[in-house]
Amino acid sequence: MARTPVLAAGGIVLRQAKSPLIAVVRLRKRNEWVLPKGKLDDGETARDAAEREVNEETGHDVIVHEFLGTLVYESGGRSKVVHYWRMQSDGDQVYDLMTDIREVDWLPLDAAVERLSRSYERAFLENVGPIAVEAAIADLSRRKSKAAPAKQRRARPVVPAQPPVAEPVPVEPVELETPIASEVVNGVALLETEQPVMPAEAQETAPVEQREPMRPDDLVETSPIPAEGDPPAAEQPPPVVVAQSDPPSVETCEGADAPAALTVETRRKTLAEKLRAWLRRAA
Repeated sequence: MARTPVLAAGGIVLRQAKSPLIAVVRLRKRNEWVLPKGKLDDGETARDAAEREVNEETGHDVIVHEFLGTLVYESGGRSKVVHYWRMQSDGDQVYDLMTDIREVDWLPLDAAVERLSRSYERAFLENVGPIAVEAAIADLSRRKSKAAPAKQRRARPVVPAQPPVAEPVPVEPVELETPIASEVVNGVALLETEQPVMPAEAQETAPVEQREPMRPDDLVETSPIPAEGDPPAAEQPPPVVVAQSDPPSVETCEGADAPAALTVETRRKTLAEKLRAWLRRAA
């Protein structure tokens, strides 16, 4: 009657170096060099058992990678089935070795194959060892390629952001319609404005404002202010009589003895008054 095979699990453990190194352990009882492995506990998966046994026999924390293969051999009259995973150790030893292990050694692939005491383990490592080494080298290259851009980003100086430069907006010149004084009448500037053209019919029918002749009571006597360089008060001409109310019409002043300057000024003022009266009626 066939006996139930013994299930075990272990790992091909590599450590990064110039050339990846493989862990082999020395048994205390038989003084043999073997690959790290061990039996499964009840309810334990092969992968979990492989990680636990490697931690106990090498004293290193490991990262479990892909499955490499299964080794089957006879031991003590029973078949023993051992599943192996590729594993990676990046640090130093962190656990004490179990009592069955005397020491651990890290060797290149060829030296590790020569160190193993059992022929079936040497044959197995010769087949899966190169695969494990190539995978470890590929992992190292990927990690270096990821780390290089990060170093470059940290070394890159930080340039403060510059505010955007606002482009100047062209401003069109604004022409101001400034009225220009056309004449000054009695100290008041009359401004040039666009006057509406009076129709011919309105000009013919526009009534002429009749003004009452000036009375003596409407006149007030004013004294001119002597300017610098003028002759003394005794030599000043007689005071000028100016109308206090509306200026006289041209017909009223034709026969008067008023000075020529007063006549011109009165005519200008009369013209301005007529223009304002006409604008009020036109509005």
